[in-house]
Amino acid sequence: MDIKKEIIAELQEERARWEEFLTGLPEEKILASLPESQRSIKDVIAHLHAWQQVSIARLHAALHGVEPVFPRWLNGLDPDSDSNLEDYNEHIFQTCRNHSWHSVYQRWRSVFSHFLDLAEQIPAGDFMAAGKYPWLAEYPLSAVLQGSLEHHQEHLTPLLTLYPKDGNL
Repeated sequence: MDIKKEIIAELQEERARWEEFLTGLPEEKILASLPESQRSIKDVIAHLHAWQQVSIARLHAALHGVEPVFPRWLNGLDPDSDSNLEDYNEHIFQTCRNHSWHSVYQRWRSVFSHFLDLAEQIPAGDFMAAGKYPWLAEYPLSAVLQGSLEHHQEHLTPLLTLYPKDGNL
C-alpha cells in the first residue's frame, strides 16, 4: 500500500475509533467537565474541528496552487506558532462553549469527511514531495494528514483511559 493510502486509511480508522467512543457515551458524560479541566468531551471535539479547518486550508491550497486561507479565528497569525497556541485554544473554547453537542458533533463529522475527500484528491506524487509547498517549509503535504491523525490520537487516548469500554461509564 502506498503512503498516501496508508495515512488516509489510518485517519479513517481513527475517525471510526472516535465514532465508536462517542456513540457509547451518554450525552451527560459528553457535556460534563473532564477531571482537572474546564473542558468537556464536546469541547475537545470542537477543538479538533477548529484545527481540522487549518488542515483543510492547506489541502485546498495544495490542490489549487494557492496560498492557504486560514480560518478567521487565527486573526492572520501563524497557525504553527507555539507562542499563540494557548490563545488560539482559549478562543476556540470561548467561541464554541455554548454550541449544542449535536451541532459540534455534526460539524466535526462533516469537516473530517471533507478533509478525507480533499486528501484523496491530492496526486500521489505531490503527497510526499518535501519542500514542494513554500508555506509548509521543508515538510511534505503528508505531514498535514499525519499531524491531524496524531492530534486526534493525542486527545482520544486519555479519554479511552477515563472511559474504558467496561460498562462503567
